[in-house]
Amino acid sequence: MQSLQDQDDLIPRPRGSLPKMCAAVLSAMTIGGVLFLSPERLFGWVAMVILILTLGPLLHGLCLLAEEIRYHSNTRHRGRGWRHVLPACGLWGKTLLAAGLAGLLLHLVRHPLPHQGQIWKLVFLASSLYLMLKSLGVLGLSEVEVSALCEGRKMNVAHGLAWSFYIGYLRLVLPRLDDSITAFCATKTSSLGRGSRKLIILIPLNANISHKLNEEDNRILYCDNLPNNEIDRAGVRGRVYKHSVYSVFDEHKKAHECVLEYATPLLTLHSMSQESSAGFGEPERRQQVLLFFRTLQDILENSLECRNHYKLILLNDEHEEDPHFLSKAILRNLQQQEKEEYCLTPSPQQEKEEYCLTPSPQQEMVNPFPSQSSSRASAPPIKVLLAGYSQT
Repeated sequence: MQSLQDQDDLIPRPRGSLPKMCAAVLSAMTIGGVLFLSPERLFGWVAMVILILTLGPLLHGLCLLAEEIRYHSNTRHRGRGWRHVLPACGLWGKTLLAAGLAGLLLHLVRHPLPHQGQIWKLVFLASSLYLMLKSLGVLGLSEVEVSALCEGRKMNVAHGLAWSFYIGYLRLVLPRLDDSITAFCATKTSSLGRGSRKLIILIPLNANISHKLNEEDNRILYCDNLPNNEIDRAGVRGRVYKHSVYSVFDEHKKAHECVLEYATPLLTLHSMSQESSAGFGEPERRQQVLLFFRTLQDILENSLECRNHYKLILLNDEHEEDPHFLSKAILRNLQQQEKEEYCLTPSPQQEKEEYCLTPSPQQEMVNPFPSQSSSRASAPPIKVLLAGYSQT
């Protein structure tokens, strides 16, 4: 594995509106061609084609309705009647309206075919063939359409796992993390600095998690646990939440301490991929891990409670020959945190003057002066933290 410096190359972005734009352009070109060749029959052709394309799904909806009414009206629809079942089967709304308007327009305008009877034969024949092909799966949704539908409606396994991880764990422990580290440093001799006062969450693409990090990389050694957080949760009084502190050694055998753990929901994804009944193979697992990372990142970016208390590290599984890949990935991110947090030391001329340093909108003051009564010369340098570095 290796750490992904540029994670945008792997993390899938939400699908955009390019297919709709392409469809609009092709439709406009086709209508323009028909308008050029036979302008007097344009509306008739358009009405007939729309009626064919909408009548087929309506007939398929009637077939679905028969199944739902016969077997699922109580269990799936809880007996809520036709007003709920009809839209669920696609027999309401825009499709029905389009079919009705197309039929009315076809009745009013000049027919595109020589004989009126030929039009209705074509309409019903095409709709019946659509119904047969749809039932056989020939006209089913493509894999891309299914993926876009699940992502748009937040129906993926990754969405549920990310929200569960945030609501059931991170939202509870991250706001208390700084106090836990402070209490730990007060009782232990520790080098946990401001740059490492975050929970580092490792997310490997293959979802393969080692329960003991030293078995995966011998440069990572367990030190101790932070003080326990006890929270009443779901009927359990004083449920215990804890974090572990690790020493990560660089190539010069210098130790860097940090709070470190894997994202535990990945255990679920990995176990699902090992169960044949889950229907969840390795390609699906990898895709779900990427969606889990993106969803969790979006959730945490919008959480004021968790801001600046976490660091997500996405690990690639393409190169496993390096036995110290994990420690190197962690150290790179720790160094990145230290670089993003820099000091502005005032000059001697500025120390003699009363001044106020106002950060830009993209910056956040982390360590202001302790008090106004302290001497200006003994004031520590101002640390400015680039906003959003914990979200990269």
